Amino acid sequence: MQTELTQITCTAFVGGVRIAKGTLQHVVAFVKESLDDTKLTQLLIFNDLTGKPIDVDFRGNTAEVLQRLSNPADHAPAEEECKQATKRVGRPKLGVVSGEVTLLPRHWDWLKSQPGGASVTLRKLIDEARRSGTRESKIRLAQEASYHFMTAMAGDFPQHEEALRALYAGNQDRFYQLIDDWAPDIRDHIKTLAENAFIKEEI
Repeated sequence: MQTELTQITCTAFVGGVRIAKGTLQHVVAFVKESLDDTKLTQLLIFNDLTGKPIDVDFRGNTAEVLQRLSNPADHAPAEEECKQATKRVGRPKLGVVSGEVTLLPRHWDWLKSQPGGASVTLRKLIDEARRSGTRESKIRLAQEASYHFMTAMAGDFPQHEEALRALYAGNQDRFYQLIDDWAPDIRDHIKTLAENAFIKEEI
């Protein structure tokens, strides 16, 4: 059984070396079969969208580990950022979480008149907004993802703070110069995460 969580695209590192990349399900299965317990304790898996580490419970065999990923409602969540969401009332197996939205009556009337009702329409609107995304939002998301990964993997690297300043200043040449001597796999992953941080404004 596959869920949205298991299909997250991620990258795994042991020390400064990238060892796997793909969906969370693929990466977890690969590292579980490939690494011994000592290496697993050194393993870090990062969400490619957010740059944040993903917490995976590797106890048991591969099938048991994947089962926990596929059923986050029945086990401890595989990703740290999902912990609060899975505690709320909703339909966890579908990844649906209830919340509160405050709108004016005319907004509710319009939503209720749409095919599928208010919830379906809101989800479609949000998905479309995420896909179309503005330049500013893409830059911000790239900066945040780069920041999270750099903090976790390169926090003690030389010129780390200067590189962050260049990232947020949009100075691509300076940023690349500052990280050029870093561990190759870490440096290259940072460049991938930061790609949209340097989008030029259209004239």
